[in-house]
Amino acid sequence: MDTLRQSGFTLVSRGGGVERATRGDYAVDLEERDGMARAAQRAGILMADEIGVLIDGGYQKFFRSPCGKQKPALAGELKGLHDFEEDLKEALGQEVYYNEALGTVSTYYLYDRVQDRDRGVPKRVWDR
Repeated sequence: MDTLRQSGFTLVSRGGGVERATRGDYAVDLEERDGMARAAQRAGILMADEIGVLIDGGYQKFFRSPCGKQKPALAGELKGLHDFEEDLKEALGQEVYYNEALGTVSTYYLYDRVQDRDRGVPKRVWDR
């Protein structure tokens, strides 16, 4: 955790062994496991007191907070999030994978907007 502070991150205890690392508008909750700090979830943008994770809607990326607030992701925010994640991994001594090094990685991918697609065969218009 001292390495993170030296790298320009601000750490705030969230209780239960969770520390929130922030820098600018970006944050991630970290847990210490086996003597190493690990992300409890993906990093995201601060939205009030919550962390909005990146959602890929296929046509646009969004940030969504756990309470359901949503905002469109701007190009500068995506670049900032990518830089935040790279610097965090470097400070923690973690590996950076090829696909993550190319750009931001979304938490959820919601390309298919077909209603009830995952609930079996949708009702047809004449069955309603």
